[in-house]
Amino acid sequence: MIRRLLLTTAAAVALLASAAADAKVFRYSTSGDINGLDPHLNNEGPTNAMKNNLYEALIFRDHELKLRPSLATDWKQTAPTVWRFNLRKGVKFHDGTPFTADDVVFSIKRNNHEQSGMRTYSASVVDVKKVDDHTVDIITKAPDPILDQNLPAVFIMSKAWAEKHNTTTPVQGIVGNETYANLHENGTGPFKLLDRVPDTRTVIVPNPDWWGKVEHNLTRVEFRPITNAATRVAALLSGEIDMMFPVPLQDVPRLKRSQGVKVMEGPELRTVFLGMDQWRDELKDMPGTGKNPFKDVRVRRAFYQAIDIQAIHRVVMRGASTPTGLMIAPGINGFSKELNDRYPFDPEGAKKLLADAGYPQGFPVTLDCPNDRYVNDEAICQAIVPMLARIGINIKLNSQTKSKHFDKIGTRSGNDTSFYMLGWTPGTYDAHNMLYNILMTRNQQTGTGSNNSGRYSNPKLDELTLQIGSESDREKRNRMIYEAMKIHKEDFGHIPLHQQALAWGVRDNVANLPQPPNDAVIVRFVKMK
Repeated sequence: MIRRLLLTTAAAVALLASAAADAKVFRYSTSGDINGLDPHLNNEGPTNAMKNNLYEALIFRDHELKLRPSLATDWKQTAPTVWRFNLRKGVKFHDGTPFTADDVVFSIKRNNHEQSGMRTYSASVVDVKKVDDHTVDIITKAPDPILDQNLPAVFIMSKAWAEKHNTTTPVQGIVGNETYANLHENGTGPFKLLDRVPDTRTVIVPNPDWWGKVEHNLTRVEFRPITNAATRVAALLSGEIDMMFPVPLQDVPRLKRSQGVKVMEGPELRTVFLGMDQWRDELKDMPGTGKNPFKDVRVRRAFYQAIDIQAIHRVVMRGASTPTGLMIAPGINGFSKELNDRYPFDPEGAKKLLADAGYPQGFPVTLDCPNDRYVNDEAICQAIVPMLARIGINIKLNSQTKSKHFDKIGTRSGNDTSFYMLGWTPGTYDAHNMLYNILMTRNQQTGTGSNNSGRYSNPKLDELTLQIGSESDREKRNRMIYEAMKIHKEDFGHIPLHQQALAWGVRDNVANLPQPPNDAVIVRFVKMK
């Protein structure tokens, strides 16, 4: 009896040991937490990457930025403004509910809600019609040559689940008062949510009922935000985590020399820039004056030419950046090498511009800056403060975590900013995305300029952007993109800084981890040794 009990116990221990040996856990970290789980809120890189694990769209964009069938098996245009999508059969949401055309109709309309943070990706859609349970027609208000490029960011959620949990519209809550959909999920994706503690961890596990071909070997994924860069590097070196990004530039050489760790580097398509309040009649930092200096193009140009971008590239970014004169990067359709040349660094000329505009002594302004979103974001802003001080600008630097930063400069607060930093990767890898979201006049009803926090506005650029959105002739379309970008550059509507370089730290126990140029960790392709 005792012998049999011992044998049984030994077998159980062996089984547990075997299961532990077979476990493939991928633990990764970046500088800040995701901003929530609602598929139609928070248009932000790491947040969208997490959504892609849990939710799916009709079309999937892979790590090579190629389009793949996802919840739609195929699609075609049946008329200039009609796209027909044949839906995948046999797909179920994580709660077991079957996926049908009703969910697609519901989700695209929900994504187009005025409170949606993702509606830019379905803005051309005026209607979605169910043909049958597995066929839908998407109707656009004008021919949309890049609808298929937009749809990978339009996630499909369960209509029944949303109705059950009173979350049929996206509502941007605040921490501690968030909607059910921002704290829970019910997608069709390759992973399911196991545990989420905001600002601490998000744990996901494989969906055993996923319809697709599994390309990973993971049993569990743990995302842990670690704000402090030194702590994040230490966690990687100790083996506490398997991957972290971004690697602080000063630590790249150290990690390259460290045993058991490698650094993955590559170009990124995000452009980091500064924006200015150009709509208030009185700048928030100048109460009682009745003046907003940023409404004068000479002031905007002065700020641009007072910033020594080469010093930022050399000292702050340690060479790991590409200074830019454009709001889009090489690799984005519509990029112009000619327009990418920057105006010269000229602090003396900047002083004269300020004097000519009526501000010979400068003026005060607050610079809103994140401290955990972009590579050396706070350090860049700290470097800009004395550069602008040289021309008489008294900068108050307001650096804070990305969630608070985006709240302050975003639409929820009514764009409560005078001068700010932001970075943007066009989700379609086409210039129209930048023009539509960042450069067009902000309109809450239509969704244009949804991330135009300084409310730059030029009617000619608006007109061109709308034409670009429906122009199918590629050559003509690119000429219009060139013209729109030239207008913005000569307006000094924003101050483009650079594209940062990608740097990921990865332990050797990670066998496969694609590094796409949009800086997204796509765990469905990760393999552990």
